[in-house]
Amino acid sequence: MVSQARKSELLFSGSDWDFAKLSRVYEEIEAIGVEELRLDIYPVQMEVISSEQMLDAYSSVGMPLMYRHWSFGKHFLYNEFLYRKGARGLAYELVINSNPCIVYLMEENTMALQALVTAHAALGHNHFFKNNHLFRQWTDAGGILSYLDFAKSYIARCEERHGLAAVEAVLDSAHALMEQGVFRYHRPPKLSSEQQREGLRERLEYEERSYNDLWRTLPPSQGRNKPEAADESLAERKKSLNLPEENLLYFLEKNSLVLEPWQREIIRIVRVIAQYFYPQRQTQVMNEGCATFVHYTLMYMLFDRGRISEGAMLEILRNHSNVVFQPAFDDPRFSGINPYALGLGMMQDIQRISTEPTAEDRDWFPDIAGRGDWRDTLLDAWANHRDESFVRQYLSPALIRKWRLFVLADGADEPHYEVASIHNERGYSKIRSALAQSYDVGASRPDIQVVDVDLLGDRHLRLRHNVKDGILLEDESRDATLRHIRRLWGYDVSLAAMDAETGATLSERSTKEL
Repeated sequence: MVSQARKSELLFSGSDWDFAKLSRVYEEIEAIGVEELRLDIYPVQMEVISSEQMLDAYSSVGMPLMYRHWSFGKHFLYNEFLYRKGARGLAYELVINSNPCIVYLMEENTMALQALVTAHAALGHNHFFKNNHLFRQWTDAGGILSYLDFAKSYIARCEERHGLAAVEAVLDSAHALMEQGVFRYHRPPKLSSEQQREGLRERLEYEERSYNDLWRTLPPSQGRNKPEAADESLAERKKSLNLPEENLLYFLEKNSLVLEPWQREIIRIVRVIAQYFYPQRQTQVMNEGCATFVHYTLMYMLFDRGRISEGAMLEILRNHSNVVFQPAFDDPRFSGINPYALGLGMMQDIQRISTEPTAEDRDWFPDIAGRGDWRDTLLDAWANHRDESFVRQYLSPALIRKWRLFVLADGADEPHYEVASIHNERGYSKIRSALAQSYDVGASRPDIQVVDVDLLGDRHLRLRHNVKDGILLEDESRDATLRHIRRLWGYDVSLAAMDAETGATLSERSTKEL
């Protein structure tokens, strides 16, 4: 039983919440998070929404402002059906990577649960959004809300002027290409005309200094033919269009000869939104792990300081356990590794290695084992890693054993699975590498690039799919995607599947055949 003295120190009692309690809890959590965990966060804007509003947010990819599209309504009805039937629950919160950071709380949550999700979203996710290098590199947290407001109003005006069907046709095709509508690497800025002239002048000066007239007197090599005119034309054409190009939406927006200005702007809107979500695909384990570690640590700190009661802590732990539950591989509920559980497990393991290392930990992690500064290690990891590199660097043999991880080799020409890596020195490295590779977005998504088009000729757009491990695209989805590309390009499109290692052509499909 909680003493009377301790009750007076509690941030809240009972399950009912109000805005005064929410404010008081947030202020306490923020103070501890900043002081004890050294978190660096955006200002927070918290909003309480109903279950139907949460379903609406689900349907519009979690954004507070979004243009209209029929697919969002379809997602809303699907999620609502599952929710009403009890087949799927709703998230306790939703957080937006923006400045200020917007946190949506479900009005059905109890006060204890509101405290938990406030720590999770307003502190954990908020810190990760602000400090991780991928989000700093690819997203503009301060400008995304105003851009979405512009996008919503612009598309609404296009619907009024050009008709709903015309706008939907462009959006349908752009949405179909969103996976191939992102830049995976930053590009150097374009040189100004003055910088280009300076570069040309330096090249000419170098050629003058290195020129030797004796080379002119040498006989031509018998085994070397001059480049043919067609090859020179192809090389010059690719150079002028910056080919090959990995971002299909960008290429179509800039080079399609059939798109009107308003259609190009819609494609650009979809492309900007796809790029905004690109870091989230690469950091799910780290992002959710950071938020879960923060809420778990902060809730225990509040409890130890007598700021929340035993009853509230039990409710918090029950909900926390639901979040990090990992079904076994033979459980009907198993759908892969729970990113919340893996992220939290690895971060708590880093905490253990920093404070209570074993001899094995000192061999595997000499830089952090026993140093005691787990906060610095976690802050550095949250800032400078993505899922693939985080697992590759910090997954320990102890955690591999705890999770009972091993590698199964599944050869297409073999009748049985093979246990390829087990719990030994070599196996730990292979297990860690295999798990890290599974989180590499670049390795798991099709590598499709624009490789050639003659804008002054037949304007046939040629794409290449670099096939890895012999995995080809499904025929139905490939053909549907080619139709969408042709709609935006306006001329024939072909896709050649080529083996990434040998360069051999495995298949080729053209819109002429559809």
